[in-house]
Amino acid sequence: MEKTTICILDDEPIVGDRLKPELEDDGYVVEVFTDSASALARVNETCFDVFITDLKMEGVDGMGFLERVKEKCPGSEVIVITGYATMETARESLIKGAYDFIAKPFRIGEILMAVKKAKKKARRQRAQ
Repeated sequence: MEKTTICILDDEPIVGDRLKPELEDDGYVVEVFTDSASALARVNETCFDVFITDLKMEGVDGMGFLERVKEKCPGSEVIVITGYATMETARESLIKGAYDFIAKPFRIGEILMAVKKAKKKARRQRAQ
């Protein structure tokens, strides 16, 4: 069975540093980006199964990244994480196709659970 691929985009390196080993321990293949330009260049090359993106960043923000991913990789799922969680941003990201919206500071378990569910949904969509 092929491994699930995950792309993490957060301008705070600590987020990727915390999540990558945890996700890899669960058997996922993880790539981490700290700037949206590099992450977008990678999206042009490949579609990951699951994307985890921060909302507030320099350059293309998380909302713009979410839109680009859903355009290029409609079968992928996007989990938005943010330190600026409001009902408005949560609603906007869900309307634009985010699978889940998680406020920082988050617990690793919250992310792992969201990834597990998003992975199942992405697999089902590809099977159709």
